[in-house]
Amino acid sequence: MSSRALLFSFSPPSTSPSSSPQSRSRILLSNHSPSPFPFHLLTRRRGGGKVWADVKSEKQVPEPSSKYQDLAIHKKVARALVGDDVEEEEDDEVAPWWEIFPKRWVIVILCFSAFLLCNMDRVNMSIAILPMSAEYNWNPTTVGLVQSSFFWGYLLTQIAGGIWADTVGGKQVLAFGVIWWSVATILTPVAAKLGLPFLLVARAFMGIGEGVAMPAMNNILSKWVPVAERSRSLALVYSGMYLGSVTGLAFSPFLIHQYGWPSVFYSFGSLGTVWFCIWLSKAHSSPLDDPEMRPEEKKLIATNGLSKDPVKEIPWGLILSKPPVWALIVSHFCHNWGTFILLTWMPTYYNQVLKFNLTESGLFCVLPWLTMAISANFGGWIADTLVTRGVSVTTVRKIMQTVGFLGPAFFLTQLSHINSPVMAVLCMTCSQGTDAFSQSGLYSNHQDIAPRYSGILLGLSNTAGVLAGVLGTAATGYILQHGSWDDVFKVSVGLYLVGTVVWNLFSTGEKIID
Repeated sequence: MSSRALLFSFSPPSTSPSSSPQSRSRILLSNHSPSPFPFHLLTRRRGGGKVWADVKSEKQVPEPSSKYQDLAIHKKVARALVGDDVEEEEDDEVAPWWEIFPKRWVIVILCFSAFLLCNMDRVNMSIAILPMSAEYNWNPTTVGLVQSSFFWGYLLTQIAGGIWADTVGGKQVLAFGVIWWSVATILTPVAAKLGLPFLLVARAFMGIGEGVAMPAMNNILSKWVPVAERSRSLALVYSGMYLGSVTGLAFSPFLIHQYGWPSVFYSFGSLGTVWFCIWLSKAHSSPLDDPEMRPEEKKLIATNGLSKDPVKEIPWGLILSKPPVWALIVSHFCHNWGTFILLTWMPTYYNQVLKFNLTESGLFCVLPWLTMAISANFGGWIADTLVTRGVSVTTVRKIMQTVGFLGPAFFLTQLSHINSPVMAVLCMTCSQGTDAFSQSGLYSNHQDIAPRYSGILLGLSNTAGVLAGVLGTAATGYILQHGSWDDVFKVSVGLYLVGTVVWNLFSTGEKIID
């Protein structure tokens, strides 16, 4: 028997001024008594925000089918009988989860998806380069040239993308970037068949599109995400890059074996058009521009770090005069040298040194990037928890970035002493896993020290990071022709150590540019 009962005790209407709705009716709940009240004749009308009840007598009352329906009806009856002055509570009607899901996290997830596609389109070349170099008879220097050509365009749009995002808005800039690099990805096989110069131009064009993505994303999240959620949101977005690498490295060998290496570029590039349509319909550069956003969420963001004013003039002198800015720039260079070498050359290392075939190279490359996706989000949770518990942002950023530098440095030094392929893969995995703590270190610091200029600041520091990618990727090809992989790793370790010293001496988590 369903749990239901409602005993109504009515007193005659009082004519005294002191009578109240509460004194006119009393509601007692019981678990065992049948309810004599005619629920099916109770009607509710909306008028001026009030709830009205029309009650008619009836002898027979159908029993409610379940205790949940019964209790819900009892609640509505009780509220109606209290009187005409009771306001209707909108919260009683539960909205679907997709309507109450925080809009700021919708933006974060869409940015995550963009970065997933970003690295899928980027790393597919590191797998496709193996059959391509065999087909076109490329030597290691030419392979390094093809790999680094992406960074030529990527370098050009870092600062420009930051300025554009901070002045125009991140939504338009990120939309442009995704559709631009997707088209360039689709055209890559055509360019390769036309000749090496055309391929280099196509890869540079792809870099132009991806170059604006990080400054645009940084601008958007500086407006949408409160300070206490900054590390987690950025870690999730950047983990999209790592999962993009996982997806690209996992699916590229299969597509190449089944349909040939051009299929990788056609299939991955076409996904960007789908994202583009969703982004235009759902995203806004600022929560102030979103008409569908709930007022309570807008208030939360506005009172916890929203960068309100658009940038009209950029104080270049002030920005470049601050030591923490230069700490960001130098540390970003040191960090990206090692990261981009692993991103572009890891399949070749597995194939040439560890003697894995094409499929094995792609699959084993997945492990380090999958580890990065997990550890980046774990590091973001640690960082935000420390900030919430009162640890200074400066201390948190220094701890996280120190792990992001010294962890990879330690594990790369072990590779020269290891002969087992399994242990080599394990070292690579641990190196990349600790590297991901940088997302809660230097990659979160732009919004800490200059939230209004976070896009420009990321453009500046990432320009240095891209230079490291261009020089490091090309230099690795040269080093391998005249030296060994041990020499490649020694350079990376040295730069990690330099970055550790500079970061701990000059970085800060406090706002230095308003």
